[in-house]
Amino acid sequence: MGIVASRRGGRAAGSSGRLRLAGLVLLVIAGAVAAMVVVGIVRKGPSSTGSDTVAAPAGRGGGDAIARYQQRLRQVPGDYQTWAALGGAYVEQARISADPSYYPKAEGTLRRSLALQPSGNYAAMVGMGALANARHDFRAAARWGEEAKKINASSPGVFGVLTDAYTQLGDYAAATAAVGRMTRLAPGVSSFTRASYELEMHGNRDGARTLLLQALEAAYVPSDIAYCRYYLGELAFHAGDFPQAAHQYRLAYNSDKSYTPALEGIAKTAVRRGDHDSAVKAYQAVVSRMPLPQYIMEYLELLNALGRKDQAAQQGRLLDSTQRLLAANGVADNLSAAEYAADTGDARRALEQARAEWRRRHSVIVADALAWALHLNGKDRQALGFAAKATRLGWRNAQFYQHKAAIERALGDHQAARRDRARALRANPHLDEKVPALGRVR
Repeated sequence: MGIVASRRGGRAAGSSGRLRLAGLVLLVIAGAVAAMVVVGIVRKGPSSTGSDTVAAPAGRGGGDAIARYQQRLRQVPGDYQTWAALGGAYVEQARISADPSYYPKAEGTLRRSLALQPSGNYAAMVGMGALANARHDFRAAARWGEEAKKINASSPGVFGVLTDAYTQLGDYAAATAAVGRMTRLAPGVSSFTRASYELEMHGNRDGARTLLLQALEAAYVPSDIAYCRYYLGELAFHAGDFPQAAHQYRLAYNSDKSYTPALEGIAKTAVRRGDHDSAVKAYQAVVSRMPLPQYIMEYLELLNALGRKDQAAQQGRLLDSTQRLLAANGVADNLSAAEYAADTGDARRALEQARAEWRRRHSVIVADALAWALHLNGKDRQALGFAAKATRLGWRNAQFYQHKAAIERALGDHQAARRDRARALRANPHLDEKVPALGRVR
């Protein structure tokens, strides 16, 4: 999803083992989809950039590519394909550097490519779709992806864009179809990690882990290895297996020390161990490298829990400036604003921001945020409907069921509250520990 909340993009693997891996992915997805059809569940899927190539998962040297493309365009300014490639490289550099000022540059170069070659220019269309996903304009991303698909239905990048867009829009059937097609076209880290997310969202943690291990087997670049290890850590973390999560995050960091999410994982597992000094030090490094709202909010939560008010105030100012910078460069992120407002007790603003996000997309994550904001404002009847939407996929997300249980309890339905509370604890047995609830699933 670009800068703000990227999830499960990746690099296509080499040819070794592709048919075996593709077969496994399709078999697991087919079984999951068949089960979903039986019970009538709608489906979904997740992050790409670039033109016809699939997005890199971590911090590769986008600056070198940008310099090469710029040099080429100085020599051949009418080369529409290089303009498209430069636009994709700008989107990737924005993700690597957490600098949204690359987005207007990306848009300018991609539109230049389209102006030079208006018809048949699917690479620029995929780039525009990736840019729209990064800016959280998921409807525009889906439109660009569908237009590109009409021109080249054999491009993995097309289906990466479509998977990400439909996932975030909450059109899970379309996302399932897109990730299945992407996996057939380019079995590898990028498609397998997306397919893993697909299974995780539908409650199949074992299948999700299997696909991440297959992606890891296909990975050979350090940043790809770090990427796979990090998401293995995420699966473990959200299941409450913090030692395994810490192990995977450490392996990710050792594979590629420039991969900032691994350091975030190390920070939040340090919190779970009660090693607050190490956690603060790690979070300081994280937000220094990559000041994303999600990371700043986690660090803020920790600082507030530790009573470090001056440091928390400093991070609050950084969060405000980061959100303004994102908005100035075309990124819509009402979800983070809603979550932060809810966490800090501003119920009115939480509801305002959650409703704004829901107007743009109907993912289960947004449904949960809106349900909780409605609950905080005493609108529990409405809240329960959105909590049901949030849990409709069967995602073993402890937060979703914890929120639903609280809403049911407020409505006096204690039997339902106990049932959903038990589901939350099965999803994460450590839910009740008195530590900051860092690391939302996105």
